[in-house]
Amino acid sequence: MTQAVPSQQDGGATILEIGQQPDVWREVAGRTDPAVNDFLRELTGRPDLRIILTGAGSSAFIGEIAAAALRRHLGRRVDAISTTSIVARPLDHLERETPTLMVSFGRSGNSPESLATTALADELVRDISHLVITCDPAGELGRAHNGRDNSRVVFMPERTNDTGFAMTSSLTSMLLTCLRLLGPATAEDGEALALAAEQLASLQPDIRALAQAKKQRFFFLGSGPLAGLARESALKMLELTAGEVVTYFDSPLGFRHGPKSALDGDTLAIVYVSNDSYTRRYDLDIVNEIRAQLGAEAVTVISGVPVPDAIVLPGIHGLDDALVALPYLVFAQYLALFTALEHGKTPDNPFPSGEVNRIVQGVTIYPMTSGA
Repeated sequence: MTQAVPSQQDGGATILEIGQQPDVWREVAGRTDPAVNDFLRELTGRPDLRIILTGAGSSAFIGEIAAAALRRHLGRRVDAISTTSIVARPLDHLERETPTLMVSFGRSGNSPESLATTALADELVRDISHLVITCDPAGELGRAHNGRDNSRVVFMPERTNDTGFAMTSSLTSMLLTCLRLLGPATAEDGEALALAAEQLASLQPDIRALAQAKKQRFFFLGSGPLAGLARESALKMLELTAGEVVTYFDSPLGFRHGPKSALDGDTLAIVYVSNDSYTRRYDLDIVNEIRAQLGAEAVTVISGVPVPDAIVLPGIHGLDDALVALPYLVFAQYLALFTALEHGKTPDNPFPSGEVNRIVQGVTIYPMTSGA
């Protein structure tokens, strides 16, 4: 069965940008830049180094997905802190005497908080270095750091600078690049992830059938790195449907502590299953619990290992959950796109009146002053 591609008016740019991700991953996983690698090798060789992964919105969730994998791989302190948190409370998050590598993610690099965060780090941290991962070579963040001795800028392929409203290929290309530069990802992993995403693309009719049920509540559940994925999935659904549906995110264990009270017959729960055999027990427990309460059709399970009644993606069973999140994200993006279309929205521009913008507007950045 061939699924018709939506027009540019109703989401054509978004679906093309979702669909290009396997090829993008192959490209970015195969890239090497000796100058960047040498810069990072020298920094990560320092036992006292702290790494901050930062961005706003979806770009912040890249850090939440990647942090634990980098921490294990490097044996260094790695913190995922959004630019919005740093700008609002810089002294809570920046440590003057701790040598720090700040890794900044930004599709355009034009968000005011992104620029303010690196400026605050320069002002407040004595020994600061920057790695900027961005999709727009004309963006302010990339231009501000290009050529600086303590900074390196890595630009994603031009096509990842998504023209659709929501971050899709921009997000996953920056995530994979981070895991390739500082984490456990290899070029071979890029191929495995691409094949898994291509399998998901072939399931578009099945994903659209989930959207056609027109559920009003979507729960996204995942553990560890997949909790960041769940958060991004909930945001993608909220953005593309222009708030038409209610979305929640949590971990399977955290879900029972209050949020589970919002379950009803108009709910679809998406559970992202961990590749870690210990963690997976908790994921499957919540699957069984929700199915017992609402029925099998109320839960969709995405897994990289064989589990009952799940969408099982091939070839990724041995990968870290931070990497598994990449094809899982493709599922979330397709589900959000098709749900938006079912609700009569225009995913390429869900807010034609400008209530929410592709690049955030209306933010005033205040200077750090002792009398403030």
